[in-house]
Amino acid sequence: MSRFWVDKVSSLRPYVPGEQPVGQAVVKLNTNEHALPPSGAVMSAISSLTGEALRRYPDPTSSSLRSVIALREDLTSQQVFVGNGSDEVLAHLWAAYLADRPVMSVDITYGFYPVWSQLYGSTLTQCPLRDDFSIDSEALMNADGALVLANPNAPTGLALTRSQIEALVAANRNRLVIIDEAYYGFGAETAAPLIDDYDNLIVTRSLSKSHSLAGMRVGYALASPALVDGLDRIKDSFNSYPLDAVAQAASAAAIQDVEWFARASKVVIDSRNSMTEGLLEMGFDVLPSQANFIFTRPSRGSGPGLFDALRERNILVRRWEHPRISDWLRISVGTPEQTQVLLVAVREILERLE
Repeated sequence: MSRFWVDKVSSLRPYVPGEQPVGQAVVKLNTNEHALPPSGAVMSAISSLTGEALRRYPDPTSSSLRSVIALREDLTSQQVFVGNGSDEVLAHLWAAYLADRPVMSVDITYGFYPVWSQLYGSTLTQCPLRDDFSIDSEALMNADGALVLANPNAPTGLALTRSQIEALVAANRNRLVIIDEAYYGFGAETAAPLIDDYDNLIVTRSLSKSHSLAGMRVGYALASPALVDGLDRIKDSFNSYPLDAVAQAASAAAIQDVEWFARASKVVIDSRNSMTEGLLEMGFDVLPSQANFIFTRPSRGSGPGLFDALRERNILVRRWEHPRISDWLRISVGTPEQTQVLLVAVREILERLE
């Protein structure tokens, strides 16, 4: 602890990211990266950049990328905001709209929400998930303050339908609703088509999962022009050039390659189904995920025990100490080959327990 810290720094409880091993041969199923490499169009866009593009500052408004996203979503560029990963976009949302205000979310969800709430002085209330880990949308209908929901939720993978989200948005047009679609593209309905009808809705997304660009750090928000303007004001008071020239070119190419997106998403969904079926056959509890991961509990032994046994075999998954989910594991969906490696390892571990 430094004597130069301001009081808030010493009390912060920062978010702890998943382990990123270096120099190890592991089956890495712990941080929800996409199972496949990005589109070839992405690599072509990167290689075509000139030295002149890198010598100069990038477009501070990312206008071309905003236009590409807007065209894909049938919106205008004024309804699109881009940032350095959806984490930065969400942090700017907190600064612009949630600081020093009441915020409602759920008790088991993305761990960064409490961090931003603490950092920006929000009063965070967490509504308990139902016993089956689904979101109790009725309990949220008259929630005090802005509503922040991951959809699909993390780490459960369960999702609300668009009609359920619209009911929450329409219940109080003076309440801001933020839908975090970090796991967009793997089966859940998007709330993006509601943007034109509701000026109290913000949808955020990441290209990390959907387009296999976790190493690029690009995210965006879809909202009314007035809400986007607020985000621009925060961005330009923090970092006028959040996306470099490489990220802008690569992201635009990724979003435009709709054939890759459809094909790659199907590979992930098929692998997710294979993983789910294999674990169910071994007696596991598995939630019906609509993300690129599954949430599961072993039939024998314990979650922590299985976590450690997989790690001994250089297979990384993720777990938390939260009392309600301490026996559950979140497993990222890998390639079909990685899925088979995981299932074989789990089967052998269970046989050893017997």
